[in-house]
Amino acid sequence: MPETPQDVLKLIQDQDIKIIDLKFIDMPGIWQHCSFYYNQIDESSFTDGVPFDGSSIRGWKAINESDMCMVPDPKTAWIDPFMQEKTLSMICSIKEPRTGEWYSRDPRTIAQKAIDFLSSTGLGDTVFIGPEAEFFVFDDVRFDQTESKAFYYVDSIEGRWNSGREEMGGNLGYKPRYKEGYFPVAPTDTMQDMRTEMLLTMAECGVPIEKHHHEVATGGQNELGFRFATLVEAADYLMTYKYVIKNVAKKYGKTVTFMPKPLFNDNGSGMHTHQSIWKDGQPLFWGDGYANLSKMALNYIGGILKHAPALLALTNPTTNSYKRLVPGFEAPVNLAYSQGNRSASIRIPLSGTNPKAKRLEFRCPDATCNPYLAFAAMVCAGIDGIKNEIDPGEPLDVDIYDLSPEELSKIPSTPGSLEDALESLEKDHGFLTSTGVFTEDFIENWISYKLDNEVNPMRLRPHPYEFSLYYDV
Repeated sequence: MPETPQDVLKLIQDQDIKIIDLKFIDMPGIWQHCSFYYNQIDESSFTDGVPFDGSSIRGWKAINESDMCMVPDPKTAWIDPFMQEKTLSMICSIKEPRTGEWYSRDPRTIAQKAIDFLSSTGLGDTVFIGPEAEFFVFDDVRFDQTESKAFYYVDSIEGRWNSGREEMGGNLGYKPRYKEGYFPVAPTDTMQDMRTEMLLTMAECGVPIEKHHHEVATGGQNELGFRFATLVEAADYLMTYKYVIKNVAKKYGKTVTFMPKPLFNDNGSGMHTHQSIWKDGQPLFWGDGYANLSKMALNYIGGILKHAPALLALTNPTTNSYKRLVPGFEAPVNLAYSQGNRSASIRIPLSGTNPKAKRLEFRCPDATCNPYLAFAAMVCAGIDGIKNEIDPGEPLDVDIYDLSPEELSKIPSTPGSLEDALESLEKDHGFLTSTGVFTEDFIENWISYKLDNEVNPMRLRPHPYEFSLYYDV
């Protein structure tokens, strides 16, 4: 893979590439792109950037101050496998053209600032992040909302709800039972070849791949795994992951969603996020404490747990996120930590006697998040825990379902809605802004955007199930 601007320019020349596609992420977390003829990209593009109009990007510039610049990262260059014409893709950060400063609302810039802040503290110089993003593959999706109707419809050949359906060639009946979709072999698992193509295509795009498998829910829930990476790299890889999966699925005549809860009454899709801090090439989370954790790691956990209600406004940033975070579906709603209890929001994975494998897994996030913002916010919360020596309390090493209501009431829970999480963020964001990683402007803009575009519009619209509940009252 290229490392320098010169490497990229040589690759363009050697492979006779005519089109350069520059990608960047908007504030909510969706890739945007613009394609350029190759002679528009030179060495200065990697420092000064390539101009574009930022006024139409969600949550960014007003039309009277819309000029911005995309600055491609040469280390992210790969040949896009979905373009008919050979096209070189690169991921960009955003600069202010008039000042030459990195744009304070650019998520990728914020992620880099989190690493810079960690280094400035002397606590460490590297954060490794390993996200595990789950998703559903459907054969058909339809939805609409007007003044007089509202509906959604999703379908999958694997959906247990189709066990009685007449199907072309006959219904063969191989459909995972509800909550029993984890690791079935063919013919119940119909998506092996498609997932393999997804995984190998990710590798062609520079993502360090590991595995793939069917997930718990019926109706086509899946997961692909890639190797942990440094914070910005991990976010880049996750965006490539989503791009590849959606486009390979489209080749198979299928559609993908990372919505946390697209199906009623079965498991939702999360993004368990592994993380650890290193310094000078050495892991810092290994120690002689609980589950072989260091004091630094335990304090990091303390920071995550303390700030979790506010964190979730960034790690679980959709109204649909909170339909996953409910008891009974393996959802990590308990703000506690454990080395084995998957109902705790932080799990300590088994790592044997290998200090380099010692890490924690924050299980709340989902893949509707903007990964640059989510990873940066988690690191800020963890650093706050380390600097202030926040005690995470006792681990939750009991079966949550064996606890009495009185015992359960003593365990803090995740927010019940996006609105609750945003209120928590409004009250508790000093751990983000005091670092210089996030600005007050960004936090205010994020809260305002989410309320105006998601929370309040949902309030205004009757839910289809309300008709079942109330129509004949």
